[in-house]
Amino acid sequence: MPTMTLDSARLSQAVRHLRRRDPVLAGIIGRVGRCAWETERGGSAFASLIEAMLYQQITGKAAASIHRRLRRVLGRRHPRPQEILAASVRALRGAGLSRQKISYMRDLASRAANGLPLRGLSRLPDEQVIEALCAVKGVGRWTAEMFLIFRLGRFDVLPVDDYGVRKAAQNAYGLDELPDARWLKERGEAWRPYRTVASWYLWRSLERKKP
Repeated sequence: MPTMTLDSARLSQAVRHLRRRDPVLAGIIGRVGRCAWETERGGSAFASLIEAMLYQQITGKAAASIHRRLRRVLGRRHPRPQEILAASVRALRGAGLSRQKISYMRDLASRAANGLPLRGLSRLPDEQVIEALCAVKGVGRWTAEMFLIFRLGRFDVLPVDDYGVRKAAQNAYGLDELPDARWLKERGEAWRPYRTVASWYLWRSLERKKP
């Protein structure tokens, strides 16, 4: 899916803020380097949510494989509600989807086909976007937060239930156990209003290290 890097001036401001406010995060920034957070710019909001659903509770590699097979089954790079609703359970199962995930996707497709205003979500505050999306079967706060970050490009989202963010924080801050949501929320107060950028650096800290 085509992507676009966020406004460079605002990203630079965010990085400077995080360096000043959190020495541990400053160390991560020094190792990782430039912030290359990108948002999706191809396809529709519906297609972005379908992709986010695919990534729930499975590895990124497995989700990407299922996503490729799903696109082949539907015959489109960016699925539309009518195609999800028209596809047979057998065909969707053949793409690697569980029955539960098929149920979730069909609920989203049905709501989108019947007036769920996905295009209008970009005009709403973060919490209202989360509330609207969590009304869809199978969409929880994490999925809505991924939509805010990678579709809408919101700068102040902290996904406290994300395993990658929690694991990176455990490593970075020398914690004996994975931090809970309360710990991350308290630590994240220093990162406002750029908690998304802090989360991005925590994710990247698990992937690369510079000498």
